[in-house]
Amino acid sequence: MGKLTGFLEIKCQGVSSLPPDERVSNYREFTFPPEDEVLTKQAARCMDCGIPFCHQGCPVHNIIPDWNDLVYRGQWRRALEVLHSTNNFPEFTGRICPAPCEESCTLNIINQPVTIKNIELSITEHGWREGWITPQPSQDKTGKTVAVVGSGPAGLACAQQLIRAGHEVTVFEKNGNPGGLLRYGIPDFKLEKHIVERRVDQMYDEGVTFRTNCHVGVDVMAADLMVGFDAVVLSGGSEKPRDLEVPGRDLDGIHFAMPFLSQQNLRNEGKTITDSDTISAEGKHVVVIGGGDTGSDCIGTSNRQGALSVVQLEILAKPPEMEDKALIWPNWPLKLRTSSSHEEGCERDWSVATKRFEGEDGRVTGLEIIHLEWETDKDGRLTMKEVEGSATRLKADLILLAMGFLHPVEEGLLSDLGVGLDICSNVVADTDNYQTSLDKVFTAGDMRRGQSLVVWAIHEGRQCARAVDKYLMGRSDLSR
Repeated sequence: MGKLTGFLEIKCQGVSSLPPDERVSNYREFTFPPEDEVLTKQAARCMDCGIPFCHQGCPVHNIIPDWNDLVYRGQWRRALEVLHSTNNFPEFTGRICPAPCEESCTLNIINQPVTIKNIELSITEHGWREGWITPQPSQDKTGKTVAVVGSGPAGLACAQQLIRAGHEVTVFEKNGNPGGLLRYGIPDFKLEKHIVERRVDQMYDEGVTFRTNCHVGVDVMAADLMVGFDAVVLSGGSEKPRDLEVPGRDLDGIHFAMPFLSQQNLRNEGKTITDSDTISAEGKHVVVIGGGDTGSDCIGTSNRQGALSVVQLEILAKPPEMEDKALIWPNWPLKLRTSSSHEEGCERDWSVATKRFEGEDGRVTGLEIIHLEWETDKDGRLTMKEVEGSATRLKADLILLAMGFLHPVEEGLLSDLGVGLDICSNVVADTDNYQTSLDKVFTAGDMRRGQSLVVWAIHEGRQCARAVDKYLMGRSDLSR
């Protein structure tokens, strides 16, 4: 490492951002990464730790110490090459990844970790500014054809790797634009869509064919793909939301989180949502059920739409403020996390179960909740019981269910193919060849592993591309 004592001399400096009352007035990104000169000093904090545990924390196996050292030395272009060697879309992960690498940073044991995520983003944006990120079309064509179903991060990563290997790649996307979750799930204030579009444009120029507004299993039959392509990759994500089947669930005003978030993204790109379909928090008391990232996105979107109040409920117990690093490090810790959306205004409550939804004239007006006690039984399993006398009611005009996703949608594509599913109803495939129960059909991302992170989807897309390339050609030079 270039600055052996950097971690002793240089204080941790993260990103700055607009104050909450300013940023909720629009849907633009609101963070300001440090200048390149500052980033070179932050990269110098990377220790010569011997065993880079950050590699363990990073699903795409980013070579973090190497590009930290290159940034410290001012070799930004070489740092970009090293970064791209493991990650097709570091500007996505640099914005929305929760940065498990930083939790695994050796410096995190006694100090603030290296700001790996910020450095990653800055390397990529530096590359875009300088014009270093350009299409990389293959000069050697194989004549093999691959269909990729779904254009989320797994599908995009897989398609880009395969087109660069010389195959002819067609990506099928049921929505109007490529991007999947990146485009229609993640709010613009976390990831503006021109960031996605410039990568899609790069892939167009590399030769990828995108067929949008084309729902495989509805507009195109799965059997047609089996006949028309040499290999098929299923990367449609995990889209079956977890429901909350309690009395009153059929009342108007109770919605899954994803349609709510997707509608706002569509409005931001100029699309019109019909009045009958509109889900809006404007002038309403909003309750978000679910304490994860999707719930946080609902909070930020609700505040920007003009909600009167926002309450977030989580069934699990409130995590500790800080983890026991001696016990947990270098693994991902359970601790209280406050997102930028939480900072913008909401009330949070933990250990809460919903008993019933209440309404008038067919529309929700509130819900009855009860607090829980969590205990560990003799077998070490967590069990819950209701706290007697803790039932209370919350006012609500809009309730958003953000409790995660169960598995891929089986109707249509998967049922038509007859592909094998595991006990959780995810598509069965291992992480060596990513091949399903059907010959020439592969799968990657949330459709295979279940609901997970964007960074895992990119990793699986890359790995799946290598498996497909090896299946088609007998060998593969694509990186693992």
